[in-house]
Amino acid sequence: MKASMSATLLVVSALLLLVSLAASDTVLDRFLQCLPSHSHPSHPISQAIYSNTNPSFESILQALIKNRRFFTPATPKPLAIIAAVHESHVQATVICAKSNGLQIRIRSGGHDYEGLSYVSAVPFIILDMFNLRSIDIDIASETAWVQSGATLGELYYNIASKSNIHGFPAGVCPTVGIGGHFSGGGFGTMMRKYGLSVDNIIDAQLVDVNGNILNRKTMGEDLFWAIRGGGASFGVILSWKISLVQVPPTVTAFRVARTLEEGATDVFYKWQLVASKLDKDLFIRAMSQVVKGSSEGSKRISISFIGLFLGQSGALLSLLSKSFPELGLQQKDCKEMRWIESVVFWANLPNATSTDVLLNRPNQASLFKKKSDFVKHVIPKNALESIWKVMIEVEPIWMQWNPYGGRMDEISATATPFPHRAGNLFKIEYSTTWIEEGIEATNHHTSLLRQLHDAMAPYVSKYPREAFLNYRDLDIGSNPSNQTIFEEAKIYGSKYFKDNFPRLVTVKSRVDPDNFFKNEQSIPVNFARVKA
Repeated sequence: MKASMSATLLVVSALLLLVSLAASDTVLDRFLQCLPSHSHPSHPISQAIYSNTNPSFESILQALIKNRRFFTPATPKPLAIIAAVHESHVQATVICAKSNGLQIRIRSGGHDYEGLSYVSAVPFIILDMFNLRSIDIDIASETAWVQSGATLGELYYNIASKSNIHGFPAGVCPTVGIGGHFSGGGFGTMMRKYGLSVDNIIDAQLVDVNGNILNRKTMGEDLFWAIRGGGASFGVILSWKISLVQVPPTVTAFRVARTLEEGATDVFYKWQLVASKLDKDLFIRAMSQVVKGSSEGSKRISISFIGLFLGQSGALLSLLSKSFPELGLQQKDCKEMRWIESVVFWANLPNATSTDVLLNRPNQASLFKKKSDFVKHVIPKNALESIWKVMIEVEPIWMQWNPYGGRMDEISATATPFPHRAGNLFKIEYSTTWIEEGIEATNHHTSLLRQLHDAMAPYVSKYPREAFLNYRDLDIGSNPSNQTIFEEAKIYGSKYFKDNFPRLVTVKSRVDPDNFFKNEQSIPVNFARVKA
């Protein structure tokens, strides 16, 4: 009897799956048939469509998957990928997905740490932006228009090709896509001088939920505010207009490491005291990690201090001899270079690597998990020693400590959705990577990272424990793929956006009242406000 019931259940399950697949195929057919009538006739959208039966589907899908945790046989795949080559392809994808009840996920560079730009648990379409990558530099006005599918490396390279004394404050990974980076805030080595990427954005082009293309004037200041750090909950950003910043012809970079036996804890403690108070032209990141010890099988902590100074080495050494002599920086540690060459340095590429490397789009992926924290008070030395012990227990994990202060203290917490401004000494990124495949390995390594993160709780921000949207972390709260529950969204929303969360909800409720643009950590709609 039990065997008969089991067989019946299997048959029913198989039939339900077939019905679901058939329904998806029907919806997909309607979606694909809808596209041509909403795209520009001189730019046929057929060249941008990769349905799941297309021979190139797998290669297009995999090309921008950066975290292999989300490229397994069990990972849900899209029904189709629209690799837009014209802005009308974006408009058509939004209009046709919405009218056919399909979810879209928007992918620029594929660096979303939790894979939300290319994975969903419901039938979905990937809108790939990588072909929309034009960059128009205007040195006379010190501005540029850059499309969302361009990478940071391409932006930096294009700026440097026009000027040796201009740059832009954004991240150190050159393959990161502009769209996601700017939407989450965008920080880099010049944030103490010029703030975040979003602090230097002056206009944008956005496709709204109705398929209209809006700019700053036509979208209004509330929506323009929301898209600069509030995530991808409001529309599809086609391009951004940015203000270029000035850099000197020569900058100085350095990287020095100290072990605990060499007094690294004392140096790091002093770094906490001064890093956010140093001259705005100087950014010094600290990176703690576990390395091999002097004896067989032993482990120890090494802390690297990696810096960028917007000036020559002589001025840097003079500054540090007064403010941070404990670092012991010497002339031999300093490398003078052009700003664009410092981008290559910070990408941790070999010396003398050509800046042409910034134009590369390597198809590289790894298994990793990351988390973030903000620190408002100096961590005592005895607590640091405890942290190092936990790191040795849970390795391989590294921590990057990024100093605030300078321009970051001057910009209001409400100027953009990014609220982590004055009062923060530094931001921490936790990271672990591994090579073993399978869910057991993933659970093991992510558990170790959470263990370290838990151990840091006494020393970081509280009520809420803040987090950085660009370092996406589903551990802090998430919703189902196709439902944005307000109370759950408040949990992660307060950590990413603090007191800016209610304003983001208000904007979302006005511009996307049916909650079309959503993911597991999107901004919710206040349905009571919509009905009112």
